[in-house]
Amino acid sequence: MPEKQTVIGRFAPSPTGPLHLGSLYTALASFLQARSQQGRWLLRIDDLDTPRNRPGSVASILDTLDKLGLHWDGGIAYQSRQLACYQDKLDYLLQNHWLYRCGCSRKMPGSENYSGHCRNHHVSPGIPHALRLKTDTWQVIFDDLLQGLVTEQLSGPHSDFIVKRKDHVIAYQFAVVVDDHLQQVNEIVRGCDLLTSTPKQIYLQQLLGYPTPRYVHVPVIIDRYGFKLSKQTLATAVDTHNPSALIFNLLDLLKQQPPKALTGASVTELLNWAVAHWHPEALKNTQTLSIS
Repeated sequence: MPEKQTVIGRFAPSPTGPLHLGSLYTALASFLQARSQQGRWLLRIDDLDTPRNRPGSVASILDTLDKLGLHWDGGIAYQSRQLACYQDKLDYLLQNHWLYRCGCSRKMPGSENYSGHCRNHHVSPGIPHALRLKTDTWQVIFDDLLQGLVTEQLSGPHSDFIVKRKDHVIAYQFAVVVDDHLQQVNEIVRGCDLLTSTPKQIYLQQLLGYPTPRYVHVPVIIDRYGFKLSKQTLATAVDTHNPSALIFNLLDLLKQQPPKALTGASVTELLNWAVAHWHPEALKNTQTLSIS
């Protein structure tokens, strides 16, 4: 019998501020999914969007993960150290005529749903431009562990998406595909807010000859107004003064029903129980979880 492939998961926060409840919720789900399968759990800092990065954020993220016992395997990967690799893959797509320059402004009429204006127009390399990926009417189908079968046509608002921004920053959709391949990630746990990004990333994986990981999109936490917890909605940093209580509450949010007997248990005890009893199916077909 062939040897079973080791599961490799990851958590990839952006250093735009301290971790909030929503990001820790996803981190814990990712950690438990990997550890429950005796897999590896990696940490990557997605620091390409330099205008949004905040000093001290990386140290704060590492400190929070450490206090909660969410210890990663190996060294920490940083997107900012992979620029040459991104450029190499962009050059490959350019040489194969999958990319084209786009000088469109976000203020142009219809720019929310890209019209394909620049696909058939020459845009001089001397003017500010983004790089867009040709998609045509490619259909992507994948089976998400929690959200089921997803079918997406890469047309309309999903067509010809940007892989390198006009300000020269590598776009998330492109960088994350290369990053996950470099780290040999084969299972990705993340929030349902990124579900619509997955077909684009699978399309890129196919063009670059990369294997497609298994996807597990967990619900996102929303506040009482219906907004996802995020730095944009001013979600506050988690209080780590009582890490055991925080882990217990996160397990409850993940619908893992930790027994009351574990109230006040150590972080190690809680995580050991959670790994042994991890039941992601409790989150099946759920895209949001509301907290008051």
